[in-house]
Amino acid sequence: MPKAQAASSIQPTLLQSYTRVRQFSEQLCETLTAEDACIQSMPDVSPSKWHLAHTTWFFEQFILAESRKGYQPFHPQYAYLFNSYYISKGERHARPERGLLSRPTLQDIRQYRHAIDQQLLEWLSDPEALTDEIAGLITLGLNHEQQHQELLLMDIKHVFSCNPLLPRYSEQAPPPAEPITPGWQEHPGGLIDIGHTDKGFAFDNEQPRHKVWLEPFALASQLVSNGNWLAFIEDGGYETASLWLSEGWDWCQQQTVKAPLYWQKEGGQWMEFTLHGLQSLDPHRPVCHINYFEAAAYAEWAGARLPRETEWETLARHKPCTHALHPNGHDFFGQLWQWTASPYQAYPGFKALPGSLGEYNGKFMASQMVLRGSACITPPGHERLTYRNFFYPHQRWQFAGLRLARDSSTD
Repeated sequence: MPKAQAASSIQPTLLQSYTRVRQFSEQLCETLTAEDACIQSMPDVSPSKWHLAHTTWFFEQFILAESRKGYQPFHPQYAYLFNSYYISKGERHARPERGLLSRPTLQDIRQYRHAIDQQLLEWLSDPEALTDEIAGLITLGLNHEQQHQELLLMDIKHVFSCNPLLPRYSEQAPPPAEPITPGWQEHPGGLIDIGHTDKGFAFDNEQPRHKVWLEPFALASQLVSNGNWLAFIEDGGYETASLWLSEGWDWCQQQTVKAPLYWQKEGGQWMEFTLHGLQSLDPHRPVCHINYFEAAAYAEWAGARLPRETEWETLARHKPCTHALHPNGHDFFGQLWQWTASPYQAYPGFKALPGSLGEYNGKFMASQMVLRGSACITPPGHERLTYRNFFYPHQRWQFAGLRLARDSSTD
């Protein structure tokens, strides 16, 4: 067990971060009723109260239960109810049935959160308890909770979209976007370093840093907009099989998809359901809630391609990694996660975390695609140049868009 670091160097800052992140999760639920918080609208979605409980389960199971001598579980069944996919942690409640859990109530779960927070903070107020190992686990747990803060907003948007009343999560809609001049950012290629530099926190799948060779390429200076996507639709993009990957075309036909998720027509006018309710489609805002198949079909239609994640990271390296929204909404960060052409695989020399935490990322490295950047719902401070998000090609309830790429001439 590592020796405790000096309290002055680690304890106050980390515990302040713990309190801030934990409180933010509850702030996200302030406008939700108990009825809102228990709905699961599809298997990929989890109820809001489940997110609140699972993120608490993480701290209880990986820190208190494993490291605090004599710790007694808050509730004997919570380890079963709120485990997500950690096989090494025992049996789990079926993911598609999380919406069937009317009990524990939202109030019960809030009490669970507050009890775990109190125990953790009281225990770690002793500098001798806060070892390097525990500090690392807390940092991982906070980043895990920030991931679930984004998932919570993705999920409640889907829940509300299924309600004929189309309720609003927030009353504060963003201002209309303005047109942006299209362009391309060229890169000569060459031998490039990719991956996390070991400074600050990163998930294990962002490491180790390694070299890749890039041929000359260019990325679009802007994300594909709603207006661009309307042109794709009007030109028969969803009816032209030659634009689509075979699996994507099958998905498109089986699901009878004609537009991005949350788009609908009313009186001949395109509307989009948002966290702020049903809105007129803004042609200048980046198109959102498209899956990999749709992104690849659009790129084919546009005479371009999707960027490789190594290309994206190379050009994004000199862009501001900030949560502040650009008026035009086409930044590399803080707007939308951006599909890449890269399958989610291990970097050369990848090593998963030891023990149960090794299940966090590594076991999902099959059949998924990488997205880069961050979204407008990504918690502030959670963005990172080397962050590798990943989803299955058919999924589109995440806040995902695309930035086109093309090969450049070597002349």
